[in-house]
Amino acid sequence: MKAHLFKSVVASVISLFIFTSLSSQNETGNQLLNKVYRKIQKANDYSVSANIKVDMPFIKMLPIDVKIYFKQKDKFKVESKSIALIPRQGFDQLSKMLSDTNQFTCMVQGMEVLGATSAKIINVIPLSDTTDVILGKLWVDPLESLVLKLQLTTKSSGTIITEYAYGLQKAYGLPDLMVFTIDVKKFKIPKIMGADVHHEKTDPHNNQREQKKGKIVVKLGNYQINKGIADAFFLNKK
Repeated sequence: MKAHLFKSVVASVISLFIFTSLSSQNETGNQLLNKVYRKIQKANDYSVSANIKVDMPFIKMLPIDVKIYFKQKDKFKVESKSIALIPRQGFDQLSKMLSDTNQFTCMVQGMEVLGATSAKIINVIPLSDTTDVILGKLWVDPLESLVLKLQLTTKSSGTIITEYAYGLQKAYGLPDLMVFTIDVKKFKIPKIMGADVHHEKTDPHNNQREQKKGKIVVKLGNYQINKGIADAFFLNKK
């Protein structure tokens, strides 16, 4: 009797796993992105401590610690005792882009294994030419509804690729690590950091292709989620 019951339980678990896997495979791009959006909407606002390390041609910076504040869907603020170089596209652009499915069309382009996860690749094309985003490409974990990688081609900063790693706050779609790969020539870098950044000098001893790319690594921790942040806080620059 116990053996029969055990077999029944195992069969039920296997059936549920197969059903879940098939359902995720048959989801349209819109359905999957709606799940992603609903997850990130669980965090209406948050603050988080961040350590930022910049690896970019012609810029020498020590890692710095900052405090980042965010409120849906596009309020963003960074507090730092020194200059903070961080692409805000990785924090608010995704939420803004997914907030209205009528503003874009999307298409599933296939699958790709990232680490140990089979991610769905979804292309997102804005329907309006007034948006800063020209084209979006997302690698999404269909079981967890998490964006593992995001490629945004924008009018203002060229192409930015963001890779995400998750930990304690994945239920909110909030990462522990973000790695940005940016186009140095097009990315907006504060003038105070050096005027030569956008005027590379030819060096026969360096690989020019490598010089055109830079990386910004952001480690995140100590999240404070849904504690309530007033809109006026983001207007205050201090």
